[in-house]
Amino acid sequence: MRQRDELDEPTRQADDRALLASALDWLKRRELEVVAAYVPVGPEPGADLPAVLREAGLRVLLPIVRRGQPLDWAEYTGPDSLEPATFGLLEPAGERLGAEAIARAEVILVPALGIDHQGVRLGRGAGHYDRSLPLRDPAAELLGVVRDSEFVPSLPGEDHDVRMTSVVTPSRGVVRLPV
Repeated sequence: MRQRDELDEPTRQADDRALLASALDWLKRRELEVVAAYVPVGPEPGADLPAVLREAGLRVLLPIVRRGQPLDWAEYTGPDSLEPATFGLLEPAGERLGAEAIARAEVILVPALGIDHQGVRLGRGAGHYDRSLPLRDPAAELLGVVRDSEFVPSLPGEDHDVRMTSVVTPSRGVVRLPV
């Protein structure tokens, strides 16, 4: 996390452009309609992620945090549809679609502090995605989004962890993982 905070703004912006270009190219080749994503905050990779996905013609579902429960979801309809929420997040203000709405997504872009080569994801520790990802369509791709230094050989994993099927980084693009 400290490395994220110490990244200078020109490098952060260049990383975000490369990461989004790779993710968008990968997504376009899949002829998708619905993706689930998130709104990056602070130094999280992927600035402008929801807007870029929507501009590409995708229906974008964004999470709404409900403490101790699976994430709720609502559609992203533009930057004006976001409102401040808990934990310093931005969430969609529109109609709540329920926790089961994640099953509509053909690809789920998942934030992470780190992802290893086996698909183990290190989150922020609150378990929101651990409770939500089991509700997805089993055929949905799980694309973890991290910076280059956060894609590591090994992380400690637990039995309940849902492993990412792919990861996207600024310099490596999208990498399929052996899940």
